[in-house]
Amino acid sequence: MTLAVLLVAAALTGNSGHAQPAKPGVEKLYILNCGEGVAGDISRWSPGINEGKSMNFVDSCYLIKHAQGWFLWDTGVADAVAAMPDGLAPADPKAVLWRRPKTLAGELDRLGVKPADIKGMAVSHTHPDHVGNVELFPTTMLYVQKAEYEWPGANNAPRFKAEHPVTKLEGDRDIFGDGSVTILSTPGHTPGHQSLLVKLPKSGAIVLSGDAVHFTSNWEIRAVPSMNSNKEQTQASMLKIADTLAKEKAQLWINHDKAQRDSLKMSPEFYE
Repeated sequence: MTLAVLLVAAALTGNSGHAQPAKPGVEKLYILNCGEGVAGDISRWSPGINEGKSMNFVDSCYLIKHAQGWFLWDTGVADAVAAMPDGLAPADPKAVLWRRPKTLAGELDRLGVKPADIKGMAVSHTHPDHVGNVELFPTTMLYVQKAEYEWPGANNAPRFKAEHPVTKLEGDRDIFGDGSVTILSTPGHTPGHQSLLVKLPKSGAIVLSGDAVHFTSNWEIRAVPSMNSNKEQTQASMLKIADTLAKEKAQLWINHDKAQRDSLKMSPEFYE
C-alpha cells in the first residue's frame, strides 16, 4: 500500500466519525505463586527501622496474555526449591528463607501454557528469587537492561547463559509497540533494575514494582535498603514510579508484600 493510499484511508477514517477503537493489546494478567518465605530481619530493607523484626515475604511472577503472544515478568525462586523440605536458607540470616509451594512449570501447565508458548520475557533484576527459572525458557527473548546484563556476578560469572536470546535495553521499552506493556528503567536496587507498566482494558494501569520497593510501609517512607547498589538512583526510581502512578492513574503491586498479594486474585483467576 502506497503512502498516498494510506493518507486517503486515514482521512476517510477521520471524517467518518465512526472509527473503530483498536482492540486492547493486553487480554489477561495472571499472578503466579513463585515463592513464599520468611525474612529474618526486615531492617536490612528499612535501615534504622524494624530492627530484629521478622516478616513473611512472597514472590510473584506475572503472566500476561497479549494479542501478539504470551509475556512473562520475573521467574521467581528456582523450581528445584520445591523439593527442599526445609526450604532454601540464605547465607545472611537477616535475609529470606525461601520455599516453593508450587513450581512455575506446574503453574503454567495448569493454565495450558507450555514454556515454548512464551514469546517474550523480562526480569526485574538478577537476584536469585527473580531469575531462578529463566532457563525453563531457553529460546524465549529476554528483555534486560544492558547495565544489569553486564553487571559481574559472583566470581565475575555472567548473569545469564551466553546462548540465551537477549535484547539489552538502555532505558524504557514499549514491548509490543502499543503502549500496553512498557518496561520502566528503575535502577538503584541493582545497576539495571527495571519495573513494568501494564495497561489492562478493564482493570486499568498497574505498575509491577520488581524490587524498587519491597513492602508497603517502605514505599510510604521511601526507605532505601542497605544492600541496594545506589541510594540516589533508588530514590530517583521511586520518584519515577510515583510520577507514573499519578500520570497513568495506576495501582502499584509490590512484589514481596504478602498482605497486598493476599488481597489480589491468584492464578488460575486473572485480571483483564
